[in-house]
Amino acid sequence: MENEIKTFSESYAMKGGEGLHSYAQNSIAQRVGIEAAKSLIQRAIANKFDPNSAYSRKQICIADLGCSTGPNTFTAVQCIIEALELQYKSQGLVIPEFQVFFNDQVSNDFNTLFKKIPCNTSYFAAGVPGSFYGRLFPKESLNVVHSSASLNWISKVPKEITERSSAAWNKGRIHYTNAPKEVVDAYASQYQKDIETFLHARAQELVGNGLMALQIPVANDVTFGSDFYCGKNFELLGTCLVNMAKEGKVDEEKVDNFNLPIYFSTLKDLIKIIESNDDFIIDQMETTDTKTQSIPVNVEAYVSLHRAALEGLIVNHFGAGIVDELFDCYAKKVMEIPAIMDIQNLNVVGIFVLLRRKY
Repeated sequence: MENEIKTFSESYAMKGGEGLHSYAQNSIAQRVGIEAAKSLIQRAIANKFDPNSAYSRKQICIADLGCSTGPNTFTAVQCIIEALELQYKSQGLVIPEFQVFFNDQVSNDFNTLFKKIPCNTSYFAAGVPGSFYGRLFPKESLNVVHSSASLNWISKVPKEITERSSAAWNKGRIHYTNAPKEVVDAYASQYQKDIETFLHARAQELVGNGLMALQIPVANDVTFGSDFYCGKNFELLGTCLVNMAKEGKVDEEKVDNFNLPIYFSTLKDLIKIIESNDDFIIDQMETTDTKTQSIPVNVEAYVSLHRAALEGLIVNHFGAGIVDELFDCYAKKVMEIPAIMDIQNLNVVGIFVLLRRKY
């Protein structure tokens, strides 16, 4: 088949349900990013969406990729639909029906997602499980694609960082933070391949002139050292795992083979990857200002935020038995460095990118 349809990935979905450590209860940081981009999405649709197009007359299909369990996905989708409706109304046109596809990993808790869909929605909803690093939809079937805070999750951990004979073997770490250049390069290479695959798949699925609004976290410089606070979190968690291995609570080899499939590109590298794709035009690219937003955080909430994102990966690799102790250790590490919780110290920025499919 020309474009392989993938339905799985080595990444795992956010923690499901509505419990204390669930994504549904611990996604305020992601919500801040979506709220910050609302006006950008509205402006993008007002300027670039053509309601008179042959593709835009009867039905509009929207896909949110990396939707998780809500409620943030509903905020993003509603923003898009309201902006589209305004376009039709402003030109005296009949508003078409809207079909929304919610996509995430096959392990995502879609039951919780659909239980939380607002009652007064003006769209038809469907779930589409599978990795977005591959085809998910038929050719030319989507008008608008949205994805927020998802493309920093790569499809898999680079193979070479788990091989003892490799120069990129990442022993004693679970991420590229403070790792040798070979490890960073392996992550960067995988990220580039994944973004290229993502863009190629979406180019097949979007109609001509279709829009894709992406919110992508990027490192705001090339420093991946101790001041890279987003990575520092992973370093602290890795230290806890290494200590637990020394105490005989987890297998050392399992720790050495565990790495997080998360990468934050620099903006320069991201632009280079996007510009190398011939199927899209970059219509808009702006930084989303999240550091002025108020995010009330204490240690417990901060740890739960990371647990909601990472527990699935940890349970899959180590089993559920270590999770509570691991995050108790992580909480103690965070308390030793309270500055890590200050959003002003976060060396990651959100980038809003609007891409338009060429005819």
